[in-house]
Amino acid sequence: METKNLADLYDLPLLEWGPVETQLGPALTQAPGTGGPDRHTCWLSTVNPDGSPHVTGVGAFWDDGAFWVVTGKSTRKGRNLLAEPRCAMSVSTSDYDLCVEGSAELVTDTAKVARIVAVAADGGWPAEVDASGIAVTAPYSAPSAGPPPWSVFRIEPKSATALSVHEPGGATRWTF
Repeated sequence: METKNLADLYDLPLLEWGPVETQLGPALTQAPGTGGPDRHTCWLSTVNPDGSPHVTGVGAFWDDGAFWVVTGKSTRKGRNLLAEPRCAMSVSTSDYDLCVEGSAELVTDTAKVARIVAVAADGGWPAEVDASGIAVTAPYSAPSAGPPPWSVFRIEPKSATALSVHEPGGATRWTF
């Protein structure tokens, strides 16, 4: 991993990846009162067919060193990720504003789908693996996810940038 201090100009410290990644785990929920202005919202940036950006709020999970997104293949974000996997995920945690840039992959491994469904269920979303073994269903989801079943995408980080929101501050970019 390469690390670059983006705040050298201000003599601010280099941030460590470990504490940033720790805040992305199970503590990063979308329940009211858990972060951000009143909760954590992940923002997924994808590329539209004409090359323009598409940004949308999503439910996302951090597990095993990557972001995971559940959405319908026919949604704008799903179609964009299938056509052009380069994307970015942004979120504000309790201590950092973070952007992770990477590449999305449609997950078709039944064990990985089951794993992310377990992570979702542990976080309070009553998701289940559907009969195919590679898609997700639940009594509800975000309206922008489209109708079930939903597909799972894994966003493999290529780089990340974090800004510390507490004194003494700091800004660091990691290339994985």
